[in-house]
Amino acid sequence: MDALIADVRSRLAVAERVVVLTGAGISTDSGIPDFRGPQGMWTKDPAAEKASHIDHYRSDPDVRRRAWKLRAASLARAAAPNAGHRALVDLERSGRLTCLITQNIDGLHQAAGSDPDLVVEVHGTMREAACLSCGDRMPMEAALERVAQGEDDPPCLRCGGILKSATISFGQPLVPDDLDRADAAARSCDLLLAVGSTLSVYPIAAAVPLAASSGAEVVIVNGSPTEMDALAQVVLLGSISEVLPAIVAGIPPLS
Repeated sequence: MDALIADVRSRLAVAERVVVLTGAGISTDSGIPDFRGPQGMWTKDPAAEKASHIDHYRSDPDVRRRAWKLRAASLARAAAPNAGHRALVDLERSGRLTCLITQNIDGLHQAAGSDPDLVVEVHGTMREAACLSCGDRMPMEAALERVAQGEDDPPCLRCGGILKSATISFGQPLVPDDLDRADAAARSCDLLLAVGSTLSVYPIAAAVPLAASSGAEVVIVNGSPTEMDALAQVVLLGSISEVLPAIVAGIPPLS
């Protein structure tokens, strides 16, 4: 493991355009379970997955009421960034990070200090609520305060439409501009660092083979093997909150 960490550190030290792709695995040490793992939210409570389908959410008030209860009780609301998130901030400060693509909705990269302008949240954010009719957005905490005051399915205050978290549910399209940014970043980087993702969810997982085919090195850091390990120059399996700080430590600023 020490030799692999040193190898990745040396690759990062000579890289000038690094793109990072993160998945749920980087946030598990912050107390946020993944979705489909052994302790995942949907594994333990399959009915909760139904609230993540936009057709069910739109058509069934009971699904929406359940979703608001789940949001109010979510462990992610109180979660704090861990050492893995902070290590990526250190990488950014070295001057090498050009884009941080995340599949996560928890906002912990920004909370750790990542520049919001560099972060592409391809699946949206749980930190805001959005109206499905007029698109009005508000802080999630404002919507949850209404739930705490007795509104079990709070409507949009502007138009009366259906409110949901500003996340991309199954059945909703991803934001084209976000996909374009991720695509351009993958094509232009000289090293792609994939962290905490099974790399099985498309289209964003395609950033890895795209970067590789464009001449970039690929490094994968994860708790278990991924579907794209064969594309990587280095695969590091272990605790992300331990491995990431180790590989970033001591990387000099880009001159």
